[in-house]
Amino acid sequence: MKIRKPIRVIYISTYIPQKCGIATFTKDVTSAINLLNPYALAEVMPVVKEGEDLQFPWEVKQKIIQSDLSSYLEAAKYINNSSCDLVLVEHEFGIFGGNCGDYLIPFLDAIKKPKVMTCHTLIDNPESECGQVFKKLLKKIDGLTVMTKNSAKKIINSYGFSKSKIAIIPHGTPDFNYDSTEFYKKKKKLQGRIILGNINLLSANKGIDYSIESIAKIAKKYPEVLYLVIGQTHPNILKNEGEKYRNSLKQKIKKLGIQKNVKFINRYLTLKELIEWLKVIDIYITPYLDPQQSSSGALAYAVGAGKICISTRYLYAKEILAYGRGIFIPFRDSRAIAKAVLDIWRDEAKRKRIQKKAYEYGRFMTWSNVALLHLDFFTEIIKNETKHKKTN
Repeated sequence: MKIRKPIRVIYISTYIPQKCGIATFTKDVTSAINLLNPYALAEVMPVVKEGEDLQFPWEVKQKIIQSDLSSYLEAAKYINNSSCDLVLVEHEFGIFGGNCGDYLIPFLDAIKKPKVMTCHTLIDNPESECGQVFKKLLKKIDGLTVMTKNSAKKIINSYGFSKSKIAIIPHGTPDFNYDSTEFYKKKKKLQGRIILGNINLLSANKGIDYSIESIAKIAKKYPEVLYLVIGQTHPNILKNEGEKYRNSLKQKIKKLGIQKNVKFINRYLTLKELIEWLKVIDIYITPYLDPQQSSSGALAYAVGAGKICISTRYLYAKEILAYGRGIFIPFRDSRAIAKAVLDIWRDEAKRKRIQKKAYEYGRFMTWSNVALLHLDFFTEIIKNETKHKKTN
């Protein structure tokens, strides 16, 4: 058996205990990579807000202050003086400082190691301000990972990035057992209920309003229906607007008279809790409002668990739920959500078909597989960069 050479990587991202989807993603992906790459454990360099005082785990040796450009350049100096083989940036526009995160440009420019970026959000218009920043970032990196074929096509066609430098690596999910919901419903004292739900950091772009409106229609036929809105309000929303959005949802619930059919679980879940609640849900709904959303950990986990998923046709969902792995509904359409739920609940054979297809597809998305794909891509990037240096 060929022994894989250890690869030392520094990951630039948000990171636990920060309450952010990408922080959790980075923890999950680095933990999985560490299992396959145990002689060069991941080092993480989190991006923090000024004054943010968190106790990070041991793998954090250096931090970047989001709004301080000199902090990025100090971090680049630290990387250049380190023994790392490669740097990976988990890219999302809200994480980094400057206009549309443009502090990343001089940071990447200063790094003298091979650089890879993971694309979590794709800007549809390359001529927009954020599109222009993204274009400049692409010129500074040696490789890019995306989560779907559609994202890869858009980056090649709209941004002119080389196909040979792109790896399509799925989001990643735990290796779920294919379980019945009944055991978990009983555990949560929810037996006899039809459970719909979603697990997210709450914000208006998640489209939860439309799911709630659909519950009023579904409850007329199935009064035992229960919709779970799981997760705390996104920290940035909470800081700027408080619970304005959640309170508006509560007012809507009261106005529609469906207080017994909607339950809020307003906290940030541990992975164990997230998996338990996911196993309770019969039908998972992502009525997201942004057609260009290019990833969703929530939807990835639901597919990995073999759930019936009902979703709007945003970029990530279009690919992951294709070929009968889920059900699509139009944007901003509560009637369509209600119809989709009622139709699928009446048809047990169709439910089982979709669940089976979703679960089988999810086997390609387990964290162990995602870790292996990352390491293969890192090896390729390092090899190409070594070859490039020799010829120059």
